[in-house]
Amino acid sequence: MMQEDIVILDGGMSRELERLGAPFRQPEWSALALIETPEIVERVHAEFIDAGAEVITTNNYAVVPFHIGEERFAAEGGRLIELSGRLARSAADRKTGTRVAGSIPPVFGSYLPQDFDPAHAPALLGKIVSGLARHVDLWLIETTSSIEEMKAAAKATSAAPKPLWVSYTLEDGHADSQIPTLRSGEPVRAAVEAAVASGAEAVLFNCSAPEVMEAAVKVAVAAVPEGVRIGVYANAFAKPADEIPANDGVDEIRHDLDPAAYAAWARRWKALGATLIGGCCGIGCGHIAALRRTLKPADQSS
Repeated sequence: MMQEDIVILDGGMSRELERLGAPFRQPEWSALALIETPEIVERVHAEFIDAGAEVITTNNYAVVPFHIGEERFAAEGGRLIELSGRLARSAADRKTGTRVAGSIPPVFGSYLPQDFDPAHAPALLGKIVSGLARHVDLWLIETTSSIEEMKAAAKATSAAPKPLWVSYTLEDGHADSQIPTLRSGEPVRAAVEAAVASGAEAVLFNCSAPEVMEAAVKVAVAAVPEGVRIGVYANAFAKPADEIPANDGVDEIRHDLDPAAYAAWARRWKALGATLIGGCCGIGCGHIAALRRTLKPADQSS
């Protein structure tokens, strides 16, 4: 694989927002910074770009009723989603070639495939797509726990066609398993095939432990047709994500995933065929800089 095929993604927003002084608490999570300190949101995007990210993701992940409540979402959701797109675009436009991924999050909460509501999903997803469409270069359906959830999100993006990336979150309670599954229990191969059938140009895995990513990448590489990219952006949670109560405080981060350790995992994903690599919760600007140095060393002079 040629080095230039690798694309560096950004990392997790929330703790970087906190580091720079933005308000950070549950249940609003990263949405609180959009509400109270939007200038810090743009600054975090800029710092990820400076660290080496070539694709940054809009900060609207928590702009859903699950995090900000039904009333606030109805009254302010559209404005906040549009603001997240505008801030990311402004930061990206400072460096030629930087792309903005429009986040399509799980609208009924992370890691909760059983709570997906197909009757109410289209309206929520449609609001996200319409708010972001004019600011983003591609759609990133992320932290997707089930095929049904992915399909609904993919359908919503058809209202504003752009390149589509789909990122699934994996069951990570058994890191030694060689048969990777989504948090719904569905096999990764079926999920990858469903994403490709829905028009995905890339299939990624995110917000799961680094230890479970290799098996998923192997399955994905074998399942996708030529031209479909594979990607990884793992989290740094100390406990499996599905053991962490939703909207219940700030979660502990592992101490064994410093930038060098995370870059070592990334080298393994690259060797297996992943070409889109970044980080999720707990993976900050220092980690992204290490990815850039490790995976694209020839770019350091650019």
